[in-house]
Amino acid sequence: MNPIKLGLPKGSLQDSTFALMKKAGWNFKVGSRSYMPAVDDPDIAARLIRPQEIARYVELGLLDAGLTGYDWIYENGADVVEVAELCYSKATSNPVRWVVAVPNDSPIQGVKDLQGKRIATEAVGLTKRYLAENGVEADIEFSWGATEVKAPELVDAIVELTETGSSLRANQLRIVDTVLTSTTRLIANKDAWADKQKRAKIEQMAMLLAGALNAENKVLLKMNAKKGDVAAICSVLPALHAPTVNPLGDPSWVAIETVVDESIVREIIPPLKAAGASGIIELALNKVVP
Repeated sequence: MNPIKLGLPKGSLQDSTFALMKKAGWNFKVGSRSYMPAVDDPDIAARLIRPQEIARYVELGLLDAGLTGYDWIYENGADVVEVAELCYSKATSNPVRWVVAVPNDSPIQGVKDLQGKRIATEAVGLTKRYLAENGVEADIEFSWGATEVKAPELVDAIVELTETGSSLRANQLRIVDTVLTSTTRLIANKDAWADKQKRAKIEQMAMLLAGALNAENKVLLKMNAKKGDVAAICSVLPALHAPTVNPLGDPSWVAIETVVDESIVREIIPPLKAAGASGIIELALNKVVP
């Protein structure tokens, strides 16, 4: 099989994508001026490309697969296979939003108030569809960047991507409406998806990336206990299914382990100790594959 031509997002998603890929099992390295990352897998040939372009190149078959936002699939109207939804972004694991934002003192309160107004955005197609669905006509101009600073001197409103809203607030803007909610997607070219070997590789990638995301903010707890204390300890432990209990060399003792949310560990260790657990170990996880 020829290597899978994989498009990885250059820019704000690059670092988080490389970190997720590492947890999934692939180590990518790229020079400061290189667009061709090296990877420890001969079946992958990666390219760093702006996420705005990845869906189009996948549709055309110039890439076999890629990671990009649903917003850019929608913006380009790309005819691709959406293999997996992967909920991660630049700073959080939450979806991102394209929103209509206006200056805090603007009279604009809703989409109907955009009639006849001037709007700046990078997502022109997405904005046009949104306005058309709401029966509103406005002057939409493509923004080459720094969109937040254009209102109110240059435009009446902007349609901008936000993850936390902090940049909008810093520029004295308020959100009027949400145009589209977006998450990262693993997508594939239709011909590549029809190829048995390429599809198997893409599906492997989807499984391990999802497993890496499932492991976010989770840890493995291991402990020892006397057999008579198992019921009390297990009543404290949440688990994906049920805690695993294995015998030890001493027939009166067992080992218990389970996966839990990291955020609750500080709350459950004291009651675990009180229930009879000893030798409690907390281990970080790379992947959890159901």
